[in-house]
Amino acid sequence: MFNSKYDVKIDAKGRLALPAKIKAAIPESNGAELILRYGDDGCLALYTQVKFKKLLHQVESLSDRDPIQRKIKRSFFESMAEVELDSAGRILIPKPFLQWSGIDKDAVVCGVNGLIEIWSPGKYQDNTLDPAELSKLMDQYLS
Repeated sequence: MFNSKYDVKIDAKGRLALPAKIKAAIPESNGAELILRYGDDGCLALYTQVKFKKLLHQVESLSDRDPIQRKIKRSFFESMAEVELDSAGRILIPKPFLQWSGIDKDAVVCGVNGLIEIWSPGKYQDNTLDPAELSKLMDQYLS
């Protein structure tokens, strides 16, 4: 499980060093390869192989005969990239992904259970709740 929020820097080459606690939570069986996708609400979503395979199986089950489902498949596969952790625990984020997400030099890394979200600081602020709002909504949706 991934959790917590970290403020990180993107270097001039587009590399992001994963925070130590996030890196430590990646199962060793995963190896160095992760999957990066355009995520929800303007973030980038970083998946381990196991978590991504579950999503991949759902997408693969879509029909090749239905035009909307074909568009979903096409868009899904074009919106992802394989990235590799280097020996320093960094990933190279492709330029189109940085541009799409609005990430420049500063980023927010947020563990969200089975995946890692990477945000521009402004978009992150727009997509989170303060503790009082969170408490109220948890009462509403979890009761």
